[in-house]
Amino acid sequence: MAGRRNFLKQSLATAAGLISSAELSAASLGSTVRPVANKHAQSNTKSVAPIRFSVIGLNHGHIYGQTEAVIRNGGQLVSFYAKEAELVSAFSKRHPDAKLARSEKEILEDSSIQLIVSASIPIDRAPLGIQVMKHGKDFMVDKPGIVTLEQLAEVRKVQNETKRIYSIMYSERFENRATVRAGELVKAGAIGKVIQTIGLGPHRINLKSRPEWFFDTKNYGGIICDIGSHQFDQFLFFTESTSADVVASQVGNVHYSQYAKFEDFGDVIVRGNGGTGYIRVDWFTPDGLNTWGDGRLTILGTEGYIELRKNVDIAGHAGGNHLFLVDKKETRYIDCSKDPLPYGEQLINDINNRTETAMTQAHCFLATELALKAQASAQKLSLKK
Repeated sequence: MAGRRNFLKQSLATAAGLISSAELSAASLGSTVRPVANKHAQSNTKSVAPIRFSVIGLNHGHIYGQTEAVIRNGGQLVSFYAKEAELVSAFSKRHPDAKLARSEKEILEDSSIQLIVSASIPIDRAPLGIQVMKHGKDFMVDKPGIVTLEQLAEVRKVQNETKRIYSIMYSERFENRATVRAGELVKAGAIGKVIQTIGLGPHRINLKSRPEWFFDTKNYGGIICDIGSHQFDQFLFFTESTSADVVASQVGNVHYSQYAKFEDFGDVIVRGNGGTGYIRVDWFTPDGLNTWGDGRLTILGTEGYIELRKNVDIAGHAGGNHLFLVDKKETRYIDCSKDPLPYGEQLINDINNRTETAMTQAHCFLATELALKAQASAQKLSLKK
């Protein structure tokens, strides 16, 4: 816990410095919006002890970001396994030094492996994670890491018995630099006490590239369980809620009627002991946008608010990782594109030290539990054609 306290202390000091700094850029984005120079970039030199890890399951492209998060922070990719020849070929080209294992069992029984990373078909993730933990290894999985409440109960049971790490990589927070910066600013008191988060997670459907399993909720748990899990993670994190209830939720397949078991829209109202939240997710990003989705997060505080444009700023800033901060004095813009991403380093330290600096296990499971409950209780939305 000492490492976590030191990290938070450093983060608060850095964020406070950003808020109070008089050395703001003179460039203007309008009469009221002032850009803040990025002083947050850190050296890529890492002091973490290296770990050996393997990959099982390549069914979602997130596996590349997950793998890179471990490698760039001292992880050695030893081996990987997948059933699909085309996925194996693509992964081998990106990571030619990794050994292709003959089976999952070969990796699970390799005593030198500390961590297994996976982006298998969502319904298969919890059963794999259970086996990983029973073999004495830690597990880092793509979201949704668990797709039914029954799976969640079993994962919690085995995690409690084994004390292994079951980490779901909520990449819209962990792998988005603007969201990381927002966390530091909020903890520094930049906008007072957080009252509400509004998380919008639109995605482009890319029909031609989607595998068959993608169109059946049985395989991915439903739209709120799947892409909505990111938003529950952010709601809990920014409001510092340790308990919460789903107030209302709804899901629907309002456009893609050719896929009878698919969901393309969902939204949720959630209330926690630290704040409230609204979540909307959908598969309606139009082809005219130059990225897969205009992901946004608004964090409302008692003394101001922060808005994140995660992947694109349609008002004109290039690239992603845009943060706008409004307080009692002014409106500021912060380019977070070169900020560090601490999750991978923290996770490796947690594996080595048996700590919880990347994410507590309670938080990880609560975010998933809320998504699963919202999915299970969601009213079915039906719109006129």
